[in-house]
Amino acid sequence: MGSFRLRWPGALLALALILSGGGVLATGSVPPPPATRTEPVSSTYGALKVEDPYRWLEKAASPEVQRWIDDQNAYAEKVLSRYPGREKMAARVRELSLTSEQRTRPQLVGNQLFYLRLVPPQEQSVLVSQPWPTGTVRVLVDPNRGGGLTAVTEFWPSPSGRYVAYGTADKGTEDTVIRVVDGRTGRMLPEVLRRAGGGTTPSALAWDADEKGFIYTRFPVDSVAPFNVALFHHRLGTPASQDKLQFGAGLSPYAEYELIASKDRKYVAALVMAGDGEPKSLYVREAGEWLPLLKPREGVIASTFLGERILVIATGGSPKGRVVVVEGGTFRTLVREGDWAMRGIAPLGDGFVVTEVWGADWRVRQFDKDGQYVRALPLPAAGIDIDTIASDERSAEAIVAYSGWTEPGRWVRYDGATGKSQEVFAVKAAADYSGVEATKIEAVSKDGTRVPVTVLARRGTTPDGTAPAILYGYGGYGISVGPTFLGPNLAWIERGGVYAVANLRGGGEFGEQWHLDGRLTRKQNVFDDFVAAGEALVKTRWAAPDKLGILGGSNGGLLVGAVLTQRPELFRAAVGRVGIYDMLRVELHPNGAFNVTEFGTVENPDQFAALHAYSPLHRVKDDTAYPAVLLLTGENDPRVDAYQSRKMAARLQAATRSGHPVALITRRAAGHGVGASFSQRTGDRAGALIFFAGELGLP
Repeated sequence: MGSFRLRWPGALLALALILSGGGVLATGSVPPPPATRTEPVSSTYGALKVEDPYRWLEKAASPEVQRWIDDQNAYAEKVLSRYPGREKMAARVRELSLTSEQRTRPQLVGNQLFYLRLVPPQEQSVLVSQPWPTGTVRVLVDPNRGGGLTAVTEFWPSPSGRYVAYGTADKGTEDTVIRVVDGRTGRMLPEVLRRAGGGTTPSALAWDADEKGFIYTRFPVDSVAPFNVALFHHRLGTPASQDKLQFGAGLSPYAEYELIASKDRKYVAALVMAGDGEPKSLYVREAGEWLPLLKPREGVIASTFLGERILVIATGGSPKGRVVVVEGGTFRTLVREGDWAMRGIAPLGDGFVVTEVWGADWRVRQFDKDGQYVRALPLPAAGIDIDTIASDERSAEAIVAYSGWTEPGRWVRYDGATGKSQEVFAVKAAADYSGVEATKIEAVSKDGTRVPVTVLARRGTTPDGTAPAILYGYGGYGISVGPTFLGPNLAWIERGGVYAVANLRGGGEFGEQWHLDGRLTRKQNVFDDFVAAGEALVKTRWAAPDKLGILGGSNGGLLVGAVLTQRPELFRAAVGRVGIYDMLRVELHPNGAFNVTEFGTVENPDQFAALHAYSPLHRVKDDTAYPAVLLLTGENDPRVDAYQSRKMAARLQAATRSGHPVALITRRAAGHGVGASFSQRTGDRAGALIFFAGELGLP
């Protein structure tokens, strides 16, 4: 098999060799990495000259860079082949991934239920419908017929459920194409709407009341860049070239849209975010005209219609959020800020429900139309993450989808009138997770901020500093890290390993201030929090520095890069997935321009100083003992350019003196992870665990 030009998605040579019948190299010393040449290239920022000797690696189409990628993939194969027990680990990860049927993204439309269904080892989820609450399931769209590299990325049922518009993207590009299927017969309509969003700019769509058309997001057809998305109207049966511009031209090059509609489709509202992690502006379409209602200073993070009223969660002046009703040009608070942070809102009959978080804990509370508290929904008190609430103001019933550390996924049918709930679906895990125990500890960051850390280990484990431990973190964009199902990570824990998750600043676990304290010039707080979490694991003897690894992806990859360069002695191994490492040039990549609102820009002196101070690529020091490092990237990644990982790998390989490997895997026919196939996801998980197991000494 050899070459990663095939569909092997990540760091999983072992599994590839098992399935192909090939052999592996014996365990031995670390082979030397491929040599990487340097060029005398630099950039000047103000009065500061910054050398950039690996800039030539940014040119992905260059034959030289392609050969370099192949050489690095081959080197990664050699590194992974050294680890004993790799075959068993790979096989166990795959076994644990073979759960029963999985269901995600439920949507209730009248008496019809739509959702995505995956039956492992099926590569991609299929779009299905069924009568609610019971009835025969109909497969509407099956992307697996194309080889498993096309994914259904989103779907939007029409008001009655007669039609379903859905988006697909190929090979991890997230370049969305919208099509339409008849929700009753499965017949495909002729619609093919290209350039309908992708990457940082999500697709959005809202149907007309007569179900004969819809408005949707579309990039300018005369440009390949993911900027200046706007709203267009499409009439079923007409060519896309006739679609009319509705709203958004010239609004912002970095606009990101979310669309919601009133039950009768008389009103459509657009929540518009001008860059990642920003509060949203609110516009409403009334009689064909788009009117501005709320500006970013109100801090809107979520919204829904309730009749002709718009309810929003606003964080301006209320960092943990309050529910505000917008009606007839007036604004008033329905639910005041409380101790928990509001993160989501959904209609339920003539009232609504609010999803809230406090650290690693989640809950859902019900209110009537006037904002009077009704009850907390009957869900487990701790250890779960609310995935989706599927509801409709035409009914007092809702589906609440949740999962937890040891729960792979459950749906409960909740009756808002009586408060009763009934489980209607549960994923059957491939193993028994009852032997896993969660322990909460607290880390104290550099400035005294207390950071929650959840430690997962075999029940009854006594922390004595001998167990290999993995610490995961993210810390960005106001995204809250919840109790995500352990899944294949059980392969680590059941062998005596420890898996820990830190709730860092930059996320939304304690409200919008928690986010603000970890962005722009305060980004260093996130890294300090992660270091504190690692130190807390050592102090409480859940880990020792020579047994501690760190893991993160995307913004979490930046976290891994920053921390391993700032405190290399604290960690023995690191895995960074699709990470950002060159903070001085990231904004020159299309998606990086969207991230300026979260990270800052080199054009601002204060922000440049912060970026340069923590930029992982620029903090690498020659002749330094760095941990073992595995970086993973995808050649089609629209969110973080793969050159970020290439440059970081080359710099670390040249600088480290520890004798530990620094390896890079570039996944062909893959992107940031959105729409990744079952094989790709399984490969990434197994590859990371194999690497950690070998470097940290997992039994």
